[in-house]
Amino acid sequence: MKPTIGPMTERDVDAVARLRITAFFEGSARTLNEDVAGLRELLNGDGFEAALVARIGEVPVGTCLLVRHEIEPAHELTPWLAGLVVDSDHRGKGIGRALVAAIEAHATAIGVERTYLYTWVARDFYAGLGWAVVESFEQDGYPMLLMSRELGL
Repeated sequence: MKPTIGPMTERDVDAVARLRITAFFEGSARTLNEDVAGLRELLNGDGFEAALVARIGEVPVGTCLLVRHEIEPAHELTPWLAGLVVDSDHRGKGIGRALVAAIEAHATAIGVERTYLYTWVARDFYAGLGWAVVESFEQDGYPMLLMSRELGL
């Protein structure tokens, strides 16, 4: 079954938070309740920031965000593509690419000309989608890349 991509809804929040905790925050101090609260803030935002969800049927299998602020120490850059994750059982099927494209389309629709992200593990994935390295740096003792993408190219 092909996934659909759309805005996150209240009924998606718990499942999306669980995906995010497993992918990004396992072993950290971040709790499921904190992630749920952060996602709900996005739902109640001004429409600039976005949380998109890939669903198969009614089941969330992936997510990606567009946020104003993402990294500490904060760069003066904005907005950020953040939190791309696809459930391990559904990887390699183009869902991540579709989520990135949907976030880029949302950003373009609201007048954004350039977006940013940071990664190390997924650097080749993003480079393959047209993202360019801006700089490399260290985050908590680990290598990291700041990447950007001109939209509409």
